[in-house]
Amino acid sequence: MEMSEKETRKTEDEDRSQAPLPGDAKFRLLVESVRDYAIFLLDPEGHITSWNRGAEQIKGYKAEEILGKPFTIFYPSEAIERGWPQRELEFAKAQGRFEDEGWRVRKDGSLFWANVVITALFDETGAHLGFAKVTRDLTDRMRLEETLRLSEERNRILIQGVRDYAIILIDPEGYISTWNEGAERIIGYSSREIIGQHHSRFYPSEDIASDKPLRVLQTAREQGRAEDEGWRVRKDGSRFWANVVVTAIHDPTGRLLGFTEITRDMTERRRVQTLEESGRLMTEFLAMLGHELRNPLAPVRNATAIIRERKHGDASIQWASDVIDRQVSHLGHLVDDLLDVSRITSGKISLHREPLDLSLVVDRAVEGIRPLIDARNHRLEVALAAEPLSVMGDLTRLSQVVLNLLDNSAKFTPEGGHIRLSAAREGGEVLLRVHDTGIGIAPELLGRIFDLFTQGERGLDRSEGGLGIGLALVRRVVEMHGGTVEARSAGPGKGSEFVLRLPFREAPSARRAAQSGRGTRATVPHRVLVVDDSRDSVESMAMLLRTWGHRVETAMEGSEALRLAATFRPEVVFLDLGLPGMSGFEVAEALGSMKDFQEVLLVAITGYGQDLDRRRTREAGFDYHLTKPVDPSVLQGLLSSIDRPTAGEAPRAES
Repeated sequence: MEMSEKETRKTEDEDRSQAPLPGDAKFRLLVESVRDYAIFLLDPEGHITSWNRGAEQIKGYKAEEILGKPFTIFYPSEAIERGWPQRELEFAKAQGRFEDEGWRVRKDGSLFWANVVITALFDETGAHLGFAKVTRDLTDRMRLEETLRLSEERNRILIQGVRDYAIILIDPEGYISTWNEGAERIIGYSSREIIGQHHSRFYPSEDIASDKPLRVLQTAREQGRAEDEGWRVRKDGSRFWANVVVTAIHDPTGRLLGFTEITRDMTERRRVQTLEESGRLMTEFLAMLGHELRNPLAPVRNATAIIRERKHGDASIQWASDVIDRQVSHLGHLVDDLLDVSRITSGKISLHREPLDLSLVVDRAVEGIRPLIDARNHRLEVALAAEPLSVMGDLTRLSQVVLNLLDNSAKFTPEGGHIRLSAAREGGEVLLRVHDTGIGIAPELLGRIFDLFTQGERGLDRSEGGLGIGLALVRRVVEMHGGTVEARSAGPGKGSEFVLRLPFREAPSARRAAQSGRGTRATVPHRVLVVDDSRDSVESMAMLLRTWGHRVETAMEGSEALRLAATFRPEVVFLDLGLPGMSGFEVAEALGSMKDFQEVLLVAITGYGQDLDRRRTREAGFDYHLTKPVDPSVLQGLLSSIDRPTAGEAPRAES
């Protein structure tokens, strides 16, 4: 049976579709199927003769739109104007191949970054047939690389511009490869001078001798990071204290590429730390010095008081005891000033503010200065306003201020001179003036008279000139109270005046009456236990107390004190803190736990008088904290207070 013509044609098509394709057809099919590359042919003049799917996807043209068109259609106008497309073909024809990267244009006019490879095509006879062109869209890669480049550039500019840190790169052998502005500022070398040099150049010779530069890199190599603080050397040879952080840098395979070294100049911070440490050590030294100076003064003052109590008819003995007492007071005053200036300048002093009448402050100061006034035969005039001069302040500190002003006038006023202290209210302030007929103040000194360690000119007769810290203390304490103090003088030989101003504060009552018992002798004898490891101190105080009519037992160490307390049952315990074995704090704790000792008046008598020491005694249960040498009138007032019904509520004393 014969097939129709239609059926015959169908059979031939099926046979042809199943038959294997010739080699060139397979290659053409492969090229046309590629989508990630634009692959097309150009004739010798540059016209497009073929077009694959990748070309359509990348450039946007369909085959029927682009075949026969010149390939220059893909180039930006500026490239066409300079003849770049034709030059590409010329290079490819001459060299056989040409590769380039640059901007190309899509059908919609947008630009893309392309990698282009053009290959010249020749037949067996060498005749030029045209060009094969392969284009790849690298826009995403280019943008990423540009982003990375810009990031690196920003980082480079940032690092180069940093002035507070020396940031450098070091190769694996320790040689410098980059150098920023901070490195030049801190270490002194320009990049031209230092790049290529070994980083050990910044280390002192003793560190180089001990291989420290190599050890720092080795630590960073092994642990990833090394940090060090120590001396480094600048270009001019001077040393600076540096904090250095070295970090190892590796590539993705783990290969060491080098190190980053970041150096910070810590010289100023180290100087501050050194000053702070020196200040701390000085404070500790002064506290110990005060303790060691006060301890021997205590028995001297006690012995002087005993001599006075004996009522000797010999005027020379009375004169000698007065001299000793004045000098002990003077030494105690110097020790207090020395310790106070240390506390005040370090900001460790605190005020115990309360409403008080300035007249009470004046009374205390006059009482303290009276021995020096009498010894120099000065006439001291005190003129206080009749109305209350109420202020909010620290009684102890303000009394110290007025005492220092009076002390300054007494020292620099010749014998027989006149000192006048007056106080009155002016508006919202209380004014206190101390005027003297002394040697006056030179104009060039007047502006800095309150500076620490400032002193006027001292002749050989100015043996009591002091340390130059009393007026510095005055200004600081007054300022802490919200007040001011100024010095006035018409010049040398014309006397001086100090004017103190404090804010006036209405107060319900003054504290003068609260101190009425101070300085009076106890009328009732008491049982007193004195505990001190200094034999002279314990025996002299015991003798003084017995002279006043009290029953006294003594102990020189803690366990003995506890044994005596159990049998003697004291009403008052004067307890030194720095005892051998058991400390005074431990003795106080043991006494507090003993039955029937809750009402005992516990008084710390010690050479330590800083705020921390006073806080510790309060926390340990002491009722009073007295510093050596204790004024006998303070002891008398304290013992007198026991006789009053409100003695248990009396405020803790500080002396």
